[in-house]
Amino acid sequence: MRLSLVLIKRNIKLFFKDKGMFFTSLITPAILLVLYATFLGNVYRDSLTSGLPDMLKLSDGIVEGLVGGQLISSILAVSCVTVAFCSNFLMVQDKANGTSKDLRISPVRPAVLSMSYYIATLISTLIICFAATGICLAYVAVAGWYLSLADVFLLFLDILLLVLFGTALSSIINFFLSTQGQISAIGTIISAGYGFICGAYMPISSFGEGLQKAVSFLPGTYGTSLIRNHALQGVFGEMQSQGIPAEIIGELKASLDCSLYFFGNRVELPMMYLILGGATVLLIGIYILLNAFKRETS
Repeated sequence: MRLSLVLIKRNIKLFFKDKGMFFTSLITPAILLVLYATFLGNVYRDSLTSGLPDMLKLSDGIVEGLVGGQLISSILAVSCVTVAFCSNFLMVQDKANGTSKDLRISPVRPAVLSMSYYIATLISTLIICFAATGICLAYVAVAGWYLSLADVFLLFLDILLLVLFGTALSSIINFFLSTQGQISAIGTIISAGYGFICGAYMPISSFGEGLQKAVSFLPGTYGTSLIRNHALQGVFGEMQSQGIPAEIIGELKASLDCSLYFFGNRVELPMMYLILGGATVLLIGIYILLNAFKRETS
C-alpha cells in the first residue's frame, strides 16, 4: 500500500512537472472555451432562435442560459476524455525512455505499477477538469445562471464518472503504445475526433439516422448527455415556470441531446448512468487483464 502511494505521488508530480504534458492537457479546455464563446456561441444562438416557432419568443436571459449550458457541457464532455489521454501519456513515456523496465525489475509488482498509473492519471485529470468546471461555471454565472445546488453537484458527479471512463479508455489504448511518435498521433486523433463522435461539437440529432444509431452504442455519448442534462436542467425548469408548452421544451431537449434514443426507445438518465458506469467497470477489467496477461507471458 505504501509503495502504491509512493508511485502514485511520483506519477502526479512528474505529470505536473512536465510542462509539455501539463500544458497539452490544459490547452483543450482553454482553447475550447475561447472558441466556443467567441465563435460557436453565435452559431448555437442563431440555431436555437431560428428553430423556434414564430409565435414563441424567448427572453434574452433564457437564450443565453441555453447557449451557456450547451457550451460548458460540450467543453467538459470533451475535456474529461482528452485530458485523461494527455495525463496518461506518462505511462508511454516511461516505456519510451526505459523507466518501465527499471521499475519492473525492482520489487514493484506489475499490478501495483499498472494501477498506480491509472490512479495517478485519474487524480491529475480530475484536478484539471474540476478547475475547468469552475471556470465554466463562472462563465455561466455571467451569461445566465439557472443552476440549482443539486444541478452543480450532479454536474461534478457526471464529470467524475466520465473521467473514470476516460482514464480507463486511455489506459487500454496507451497500453499498446511505446514511442513519442505514437503519443503524438493518438493525441491528435483523440483531440480531433472524440468531440464529434460523442456529440459535443455537433448535436447527435443533427447526424444522419445511420450515424445516430452508430454513436448510440458509444458510452461517451451518454456521458455527454448526462452533463448536458444537468447543465440545462435549470433553464428548462425556468421555461416551464414561464408557461412555455411542454412540447416545445421536449423538442428543445431532443435537439440538444438531453433526450437520447436507442433504436427509437428513449434512454432515461438512470440508464445513462448504468451504461457509462458499466462501460467503465468493463474497461478497467480489460486493463487489469491486459497487465496480468503481459506479466504471465513476459
